[in-house]
Amino acid sequence: MYERPKYMPEFMAKKMICEIGKRMYDRSFVAANDGNISVRTGKDTVICTPTGVSKGFMTPDMLVKTNLKGEKIAGTLKVSSEIKMHLRVYHENSAALAITHAHPPVATSFAIAGIQLDKALLPEAVVMLGTVPIAPYATPGTEEVPDSIAPYCKDYNAVLLANHGALTWGSDLTEAFHRMESLEHYATIMMYTSNIIGKTNELSCSQVDRLIEIRNNMGITAGGVPVCSAKETNKGPFS
Repeated sequence: MYERPKYMPEFMAKKMICEIGKRMYDRSFVAANDGNISVRTGKDTVICTPTGVSKGFMTPDMLVKTNLKGEKIAGTLKVSSEIKMHLRVYHENSAALAITHAHPPVATSFAIAGIQLDKALLPEAVVMLGTVPIAPYATPGTEEVPDSIAPYCKDYNAVLLANHGALTWGSDLTEAFHRMESLEHYATIMMYTSNIIGKTNELSCSQVDRLIEIRNNMGITAGGVPVCSAKETNKGPFS
């Protein structure tokens, strides 16, 4: 029986990083040289984006190879100082094999406001993402950042970085990026319902329990349980 390799081949990882970087840039999740992406390609190897390069204009030869200590193994450009953040996730969560860091505008606004994304609003968000906590502010590029996110790496799929942006991880780069997309979508819906429309009908706790069961059956064991309503408020007048 064919078993899928745990690690993505380096040539494929480089191609995927460039593709995801362009999608992040085109969706305005990053501006200028913001953000970074990494993929674990072996027991002690990581392919990552370099510092000072726009994610929308990368080519595979720009990418850098490091070990899990952050030491450069191959590549002509400089490793991003934020690789420390990625490596901490890999050390804390062995299931994480790819990471995206970006500054999606709405989610980052919640990070700046100090509001975590923890309401049960969308079934898809409950299943695929869960709740998204906020890590305390840390100066980018310093050891403060990996220390600030460490408590969240195992039990969640994403974290907001106070006054900074967002970090998502997954079993592959597609999953990590989809979680970044879901995070921004979730934040946008929460902004409209809570802050513009001014009303939310949160999913009930029994509805959330069923979604958590679906999530577990899909093999997603992290994410936490969002705040839910004691009563069902979304059945409609004829239920």
